[in-house]
Amino acid sequence: LLLTTTGRRSGKKQTPPLFYSTAGEAYVVAGSKGGSDTPPGWYLNLRANPVVEVQVGREQFTAHARVATGKEREQLWAQMVQLTPLYDDYQKKTKREIPVVVLQKQG
Repeated sequence: LLLTTTGRRSGKKQTPPLFYSTAGEAYVVAGSKGGSDTPPGWYLNLRANPVVEVQVGREQFTAHARVATGKEREQLWAQMVQLTPLYDDYQKKTKREIPVVVLQKQG
């Protein structure tokens, strides 16, 4: 998945590639940054401006990003770990809770 966010300070578009999962019609990504104690820049950007651009294969769309919490986060995190077991290792490397972000198509 390619996630395009707008830099919270620079205003420039940034597009990192990310592992993803799905939840119904939405896409799900994790802000792991390899288990770093600081979140990835794209996560900080979407917290400042939750309207993002997403590309999966040939499909491109505008989405609204929100951080999953509670039971939803637990379920989606387990799904992400099942997809990519490294996420479990990343969580063990940091004290911060790795955020799980839901990307919901607009319109």
